[in-house]
Amino acid sequence: MLVSDFSYHLPPELIAQEPVDQRDQSRLLVLRRADGSLAHQVFNDLPAFLRAGDLLVLNDTRVLRARLRGHKTHGGGRVEILLGEELGPNDWWVMLRPGKRVRIGTTLSFPRPGGAPIHAVVKEKDAEGLCRLVFEGIDNLRGVLDEIGEVPLPPYIQRPDHPDWSIDAERYQTVYARAAGAVAAPTAGLHFTPALLSGLEHEGVELCRVTLHVGLGTFAPVKTSTLDGHVMHAERYELSASAADQINRAKSTGRRIVAVGTTCVRLLEHAALEGDLRAGSGQTRLFVTPPFHFRIVNALITNFHLPESTLLMLVSAFADPGGMRGRPLVLEAYAEAVRRRYRFFSYGDAMLIL
Repeated sequence: MLVSDFSYHLPPELIAQEPVDQRDQSRLLVLRRADGSLAHQVFNDLPAFLRAGDLLVLNDTRVLRARLRGHKTHGGGRVEILLGEELGPNDWWVMLRPGKRVRIGTTLSFPRPGGAPIHAVVKEKDAEGLCRLVFEGIDNLRGVLDEIGEVPLPPYIQRPDHPDWSIDAERYQTVYARAAGAVAAPTAGLHFTPALLSGLEHEGVELCRVTLHVGLGTFAPVKTSTLDGHVMHAERYELSASAADQINRAKSTGRRIVAVGTTCVRLLEHAALEGDLRAGSGQTRLFVTPPFHFRIVNALITNFHLPESTLLMLVSAFADPGGMRGRPLVLEAYAEAVRRRYRFFSYGDAMLIL
């Protein structure tokens, strides 16, 4: 298939720049796979579409303040980095801008309020344009990120040069975020409130928590013309024995597994590639495209995704498991969402696929 097969028109004004006032008041577009029908709801209506015995799987990753702004120690040119993979306490692969002309051995400086600047040396550069930085003068970079870092909002969300991060610091995290390590939020989970989760449990919906740390690849466009040519980015995950047991019990008794977000889908389907779902930790490069046979997930809560993105490809595969009609189903649903002025992307509205 061609990457361009997953293109669609989106008016720029429909890209959400701010979250709605209350998390669960986002709109919810419900797509029923059996007949392609659509329903237009509010996210707080979700309990009407779930039932007792359903297992709702949540990604409990927590977003780091992973964007740092600084300058080159020699020459003073401004730089911006987005932390990616952590190799050690002060050893990171990062996305560096501007990065093409930065040489190995260059020292970067990042201001620290009330303290001496933090320095980092460029140690390596890889074929994808990422840089490996080693930070100096601190025990562990993670310990100072709340002081020197910014919320790593996606590039399509515009903020002034000196934004007030207080709203984003709260709203760009899920209410159940626990395990720090992501550089982007698992956005489908942003719509949940403690009251909504508690209400679902009261109605007999079981909750399960897994961890997949959203990585730099979430910002990377597909650069090939065909799906076969794309190399999927790796993301770190952890599936505990207790979570795996929960999911396997639900599957064995015929209950639905409802994934909150594409991150949960990738983790669960990766963990079941060899048959039974297995606990463990590591990295996944699973690239889900049509046709794909889903072993675990029965329903999906997700946001609206960028044109030609790997996330849109996954959603298209899920809309017709094992078949090829999911792409037109999803693109028709997206066109209807555009006509009805839904809000798109990270701070936008949600979709439920049943």
